[in-house]
Amino acid sequence: MNASTGRRLTAAALTVVALATGTTACSSGGSSSAKGEGDGTYTIWDPYPQFAKDSAWAKLLDGCGTKAGVKIKRTAFDTSDLANKTLLAAQQDNSPDVLIVDNPVVSTLAEAGVLTTTADNKVDTSKVDPNLLAAGQSGGKTYGTPVGANTLALYYNKKVLKVAGVDIASVKDWKSLTAALEKVKKAGKKGITFSAIGTEEGSFQFLPWLWGSGAKLTQLDSAQGESALSLWSDWLKQGYAPNSVINNTQTTSWQEFATGDYAFAENGTWQLGNAEKAKLDYGVLPIPGVDGGNASAPTGGEFVTVPVQGDTGRYATARKIVSCLTSDTNLYDTDTTLSYVAPTSAVQAKQVAANAELKPWVEAVKAAKGRTSDDLGTKYPKISEQLWKAVQSALSGSKSPKDALTSAQAAVK
Repeated sequence: MNASTGRRLTAAALTVVALATGTTACSSGGSSSAKGEGDGTYTIWDPYPQFAKDSAWAKLLDGCGTKAGVKIKRTAFDTSDLANKTLLAAQQDNSPDVLIVDNPVVSTLAEAGVLTTTADNKVDTSKVDPNLLAAGQSGGKTYGTPVGANTLALYYNKKVLKVAGVDIASVKDWKSLTAALEKVKKAGKKGITFSAIGTEEGSFQFLPWLWGSGAKLTQLDSAQGESALSLWSDWLKQGYAPNSVINNTQTTSWQEFATGDYAFAENGTWQLGNAEKAKLDYGVLPIPGVDGGNASAPTGGEFVTVPVQGDTGRYATARKIVSCLTSDTNLYDTDTTLSYVAPTSAVQAKQVAANAELKPWVEAVKAAKGRTSDDLGTKYPKISEQLWKAVQSALSGSKSPKDALTSAQAAVK
């Protein structure tokens, strides 16, 4: 990709840029200007403002810079600000040398011409699991490499299941899961909690059931999609899930599970620390598909990318920095810090060897897929909005699952 083409932002991207001018950033390395002073300084932007200058993460960045023979200037943004700031910087030919960004944003930045491809920048992605790499692909090209992945699974409370007489080994598909919820309710306990809020979080949590039914995001109103939404709707009608799920975020849903009253909770790897703090006797089960097997859950996590530069001579050093950050040793340390599953089989095996409790999470990540996969790219946000609206309509009872998804599909078209 040549530099002039790379900076030709789309109209949609420029609209986002216009909205970005009032935002601010948290910086651990001085000014938020992307370029450092002179060729000896390389800039990195990341979405981890929780990590200060003296953190292991910041030291890793500095170490990779030293290994590449340069000084690192790091700026940390809130995730919601990072895409806007990146688009604005590209417009001003002031992009960072290395950009670490939430995986659904990669296709937006790629379509805007902000990112180089791995074919251009020579970053090696050969060891990355294909299903995880797909989240950073658009139009048949790859625009970065994942630093790690998180996803969703079912936490279960062993004590509640024991009281209800449920053997977790019997839960293999939707029918057996629903039967388990019925037993839990009859035992006087609560069934399952999840997040169905009218935001991306709601879509994120519904996707394993949509994909687990065999449905696709390109055809929301399929019979399979209707069966997935009917499953959730029926759980509410039967009292297996609380009405609070309509307003639950993933955080408030977790708080419900942490009371110890619920048999199951759909949530992510990022709750592992909280699970330990809650001192629950818990286990983790990959979300089952309608007829068994592991449903595809959506991947969270960030990609390490190399933005387009006017000075293409900077790419060689940027590649060295990216290669250092994503080496097996550094991936293991970083993904442990972030509670992520590594993007490569070799490092995943090392994680499970160190902590056997990560095995179901590795299995879930192996079955996971990116929200923008299947070449959806920038179409995904519009589809997602209609999906969460359909979920809200069905769970509130204002529309049947079929009517809700029919309306959603019509709105997407």
